[in-house]
Amino acid sequence: MQTIQAIPALQDNYIWMIKHAQRKQAIVVDPGCATAVLEALNTQELTLTDILITHHHLDHTAGIQSLLQHFPNANLYTPFPDNESINPRQQQVQEEHHLSFWDQALSLKVMAVPGHTLDHIAFVNDQLLFCGDTLFSSGCGRLFEGSYQQLFESLQRLAQLPRETAVFCTHEYTRANLAFAMTVEPTNKAIQEKQSWVDERLKNKQPSLPSSINNELDTNPFLRTNHPDVISAASDYTGTTLQHPVEVFKALRQWKDHFLPK
Repeated sequence: MQTIQAIPALQDNYIWMIKHAQRKQAIVVDPGCATAVLEALNTQELTLTDILITHHHLDHTAGIQSLLQHFPNANLYTPFPDNESINPRQQQVQEEHHLSFWDQALSLKVMAVPGHTLDHIAFVNDQLLFCGDTLFSSGCGRLFEGSYQQLFESLQRLAQLPRETAVFCTHEYTRANLAFAMTVEPTNKAIQEKQSWVDERLKNKQPSLPSSINNELDTNPFLRTNHPDVISAASDYTGTTLQHPVEVFKALRQWKDHFLPK
C-alpha cells in the first residue's frame, strides 16, 4: 500500500514522501532539506530508494547530497545533467519518460512544464501530480527563466489532466494565493469556501495540500483566463481591453508579483 506524507521544511516548503508500507521503502520529491527527510525516514524505519527533482532551484535540491550519503543506492531523477558528478545513479529525464517503481505498483510520466525555470518538469499519472513550483494551490510560480507564453502553456497542459488528479505542489502559499484570487474574483463562492477551509487547516497546523485539478479550475485565476470576471479584472488592472488568454495571464502574473494581501 502506498501513502503520501508532507514533510514541512525550510520556511514554507513541502517535501513529498511516497511510502510503500510493506516494503518499508520511500521516494521523496524535491528534498530542499535533508534533515527533515532523514528524521521522517528514521522515525518510520524506511529506506530511501528514489529521489525525484522537478527543477534546479536550491530549495528543491539542497538535500540531495546528504541523502545520497546516507542512501548511496538511491536513484536520482532530475531534469538537468549531472555536471558535478552528484551520483553515478543519477538519470536525466525529459518529456514522455516513464518511471516505474515497486514492480510497477507506482508509475509516473515525466511532463515538461517550462516557465518558472526552463528545465522544470512534473511527475504525473492519472491520480497524482507532483508539479514543483509550476502550479500552486490557487496560484502559479513566478517567472525566473521562461516566458509568459511558456508558463501559460504549461499550466494549460496541467489543466487538461483528469479533474480528480491530486495536486502536490511544494510551497504553502495557499492563503496568500487565495487573497489574490479573491481580489480578482470577489464573488467566486468556490474561492470563499476554500478560504474558510484553508484557514481552518492552517489553524490546526495541517497542510492545505494536496489540491486537485478540479478545485484549481474553480479557484485558480491563472487557470481561468477565459472567464469573463477574470478578463475584466485583468483588463481593469492594465487599463486596456485584454482579449487573448495569454495577455490575461501575463497581466495576472504581473499583478500578483506586486500584490500585497490586506
